[in-house]
Amino acid sequence: MASKAFIFICGSDDFLVSRLGKERYAALAEEVTDEFSRETLSGFANNVGEVTAAVNRFRDSVQTVSMFGGRRLVWLKDVNFLADTPTGRAEGTLKVVEDLQEILSSIDPTQVAVLVTAAPIDRRRAFPKWCEKNADYTLVGGGEGDASPEALAGVVLSEAKMLGATFAPGAVDLLLAKVGGNTRLLLEETRKLATYASASGGENVECRIEESHVEELTPNVAEGDFFEAAEAFFAADLGRTLDALHHHFFTGGDARPIISALQNRNRILLQVRGLVDAGEVRLGPRGLDGMPKATATFGHHFVGASEKSSYNLFSQNAWYVGKLASGARLPSLRRLIDNQLEFIAAFEEIIRRPNEQEEVLRDMTVRCLAPSG
Repeated sequence: MASKAFIFICGSDDFLVSRLGKERYAALAEEVTDEFSRETLSGFANNVGEVTAAVNRFRDSVQTVSMFGGRRLVWLKDVNFLADTPTGRAEGTLKVVEDLQEILSSIDPTQVAVLVTAAPIDRRRAFPKWCEKNADYTLVGGGEGDASPEALAGVVLSEAKMLGATFAPGAVDLLLAKVGGNTRLLLEETRKLATYASASGGENVECRIEESHVEELTPNVAEGDFFEAAEAFFAADLGRTLDALHHHFFTGGDARPIISALQNRNRILLQVRGLVDAGEVRLGPRGLDGMPKATATFGHHFVGASEKSSYNLFSQNAWYVGKLASGARLPSLRRLIDNQLEFIAAFEEIIRRPNEQEEVLRDMTVRCLAPSG
């Protein structure tokens, strides 16, 4: 039996919090076997009135006596009014949260087991700090904002371990770079990759997810990138790029997302080339070496661009950036500038020739990649 009066699980990612909450609830349900003594309540609220209603329902539930005697189990899930939002900051909400704290402080854990799951939360407030001291407290995925890369990597590695799989060096970094911070997709991709690695390894062979598996099987969701065409273009492979363009348009694709993908990659490489030429970073086997120092020196110039974006090199995964730049010889600064001008010209040409988009991009690709002379 827990030594604390109640269990409080919180974090920035609702999926991770809910996932751990389900595990804790299942464990508690084994102790409270009477299903009529178990109750799950929603703490999701869009305004102060709904916050008040949720807390009132919770009060009634924890004060209800079990019909057949014995311990009860109450789960207040999906609490969202502890966040730094208009509803969370409202004076009425803050007053109701004080009432919630009073209810929780009076719980007798021998009579009722209480589980509260909340995401996101503003940890600067008094209530989360009080819960940290007085509850069986778990913070999932670090602090405010998106879960950190380290926390997401931990989630992926934990899921792989449960599946009996391991990741080869670099494979987790590539998976995070391709999928981004979407924990649901990360876990689904991990399961898919583990299944593939297990099937391809055969019996009595370690189930190991290689970087090549991630490269081949995981879509580049994080950037919305059209990976095949962009990879071929920046590998300077003219034939493969033209084939990728043909496949894209044959399946009914549009030119603008292709141009956007190329521009995003080109912007990153322009910034890498500038730093490499200045001696601020270098391309190494583990990615772009020197990124922390370069970030400290130049990061302040990207005011208001802290989220992951091709406009801000320092918002990118250093290992993945190094992979992008070293997949083929890093183009010269002149070539990268010419690429950017060609992308702009192609976009303008598509506006003039909307029914000839494939031809416009094929011509642009030939100008960029065909051998000179």
